[in-house]
This record gives sequence, structure tokens and C-alpha cells, in this order.
Amino acid sequence: MFGKLFDRGEERPEADPHALPVPRRKSGAHPLRALGDRRVLAAVEAADAGDWEDVKEALAPFDLGRDHQVLGQLVDVDGLQDWIGHAVEEDKEHRALALLISGARHIKWGWEARTAARAVHVTQEQWRVFHERLGIAERQLFEAAELRPDWITPWRQLLTSARGMSLGSAISETRRDAGLRRDPLDLEIHLEWLSQLQPRWGGGPGEALEFARAAFAAAPDGHRLGCAVAMAYVEEWVESDDGACLQQPRIRTELRQAAERSILHHAYERRLGWQGDYNIFAMALSLAGSSTASHVFRELEGAYTEWPWTYMSEPQKAYARFRKAF
Repeated sequence: MFGKLFDRGEERPEADPHALPVPRRKSGAHPLRALGDRRVLAAVEAADAGDWEDVKEALAPFDLGRDHQVLGQLVDVDGLQDWIGHAVEEDKEHRALALLISGARHIKWGWEARTAARAVHVTQEQWRVFHERLGIAERQLFEAAELRPDWITPWRQLLTSARGMSLGSAISETRRDAGLRRDPLDLEIHLEWLSQLQPRWGGGPGEALEFARAAFAAAPDGHRLGCAVAMAYVEEWVESDDGACLQQPRIRTELRQAAERSILHHAYERRLGWQGDYNIFAMALSLAGSSTASHVFRELEGAYTEWPWTYMSEPQKAYARFRKAF
């Protein structure tokens, strides 16, 4: 069955000329650096060096208004906020791009100030800095969206800032709908909404899973929206006090079927960053105790992405442990 899913017997595609070399590790697991792509790495290194011209040149093959994953690599760059403002003010031709990158970075920078501590443990000064940075992000992202009304990524980022600033369900729903009007099947908008529906953010039990199921049901075979179902179950595990809450036959069956109709389906396209989709399923299937996890880990060949394993202590060790178990 899985031989058919993986199209074994057919010729393998030619090696990707942009692929980064895979580092050798004793555990067999290695972090996926810059989405495994030389061009993305060039953009990240240029951002780290504060070279806007080189950043733009490296980003030429990509559409940051629709590519959440490449944008995500840039916003992780420490110090980006120190110089990107100059690009916003000085590069009129690429102002929308600079606004998008700066706005997204300010959200990440804001959360760095807030930290991952529970709200009751966040100081008044941390809250002040958090809201100040998110306020800058909001202004910049709205302007980017106005300049480029076809872009999706600003709306995904605005969903995150709305949650952080507790702007309420009406505003969040408006932003969600704005993103989905531009692409009804955009996975990252769906994943962001899954977070919004969690009880810790005011959602009700089961809401996220119901939303994920409906979204995936409307998607064609081979679509990555199956990851929404897997992520909904991971979020249920995060919310639960029972570490074995996913180890139920019906959950294993649903996750296996979701994997077979999405990432393991012959129509699934392995685009840049596909390893992130596989890591979501690898974690969900592992937590459910599903043997299908072995097929997912095999295809990953040790490629580890921090998300969603960051929900576990020592994420990379957890990945390696589950990989070995299956």
C-alpha cells in the first residue's frame, strides 16, 4: 500500500541544485537549516549582515506575500529590527516588502520581550514593550496589505498580533476571512486560527478539531491542509493533562487517513519547506502511537523542524527518540 503511496518503482526526481548538504549526525536527526535551500540561506545571511540589497537579490525567486515559510526564516534573524526600518523609509520601490518583513519581525521581537511565561508571571514592563512592538507591527502590516492587496502573509501575521493584543474574536475573524479570501486553502492561516481556537486563548474544547476537519474535507486529495487535522490533535495533547490522550484507536485511524490523503498521497507536492508538513504529522502520529509514523520519519531522513516539537522539552531529542521508536 505504502509502496503505491510513495510511487516506488518510478524514477526519483533529479537532485535539487539549490538543496543544502545534509549534515551527518550520530542520532541521524539534523535541524532543517534555512528550509534546506541555498537561496533561503543567502537571504538569511544577508539579513544577518544588514544588507538590504543582498536580501532583495536573494528573495528574487520567492513571493514573500504568499510564502509564509521563507518569511518565517527572515523574522528569526536577531537584530533585523535594528536596520529594516531604514529600508522601509528609503526604498520606495520595495516599501511593501520592507514593511512586511519589519512588521513580522516586530511580532516575533514582541514575543521575545514577553517571553513564554504565563500571563501572571509577565511583568508590567514586559507587557509594555510587548504591546509597543506589536503596535508597530500592526501599523506596518496594514500598510503592506494596503500596498499589496493580493498578499496573504500580512493577514496571517495580523492574526498573531490580534491574539497577542487580545483584540477580540470579531477583529480576529475579520482578519482570518481576509486571508482566506485570498486563498481559501492556505494552511498557515488555518494553523493560526487553530491556535486562536484553543481553550488557553478563549476557545472551546473540540472547536479547533472541528474547524480542521471541515477545512480538510473541502480540500483536494494531496493537499497539505491535512496538517491542520494533525496539528489540532497536537494542540489537544498540549491542552490535556494526560500525556497518552491521543493513544486511542479512532484517533490513530483518523490521523493515518489524514496522512494518506495529504502528505502521503501521490498528488502531494513537495514544495520548499515540505519537511515542516511531515514533522507536524510525525509528532501527531507518534503521540497517537500510530505505526504510520515510521513511514513519515523514513521520508524525512532525519530532517527536524523546531515546530511543532517545541511543545516538548528538548525538542530535537524528542524527535530523535520518537524516530528511533518507530
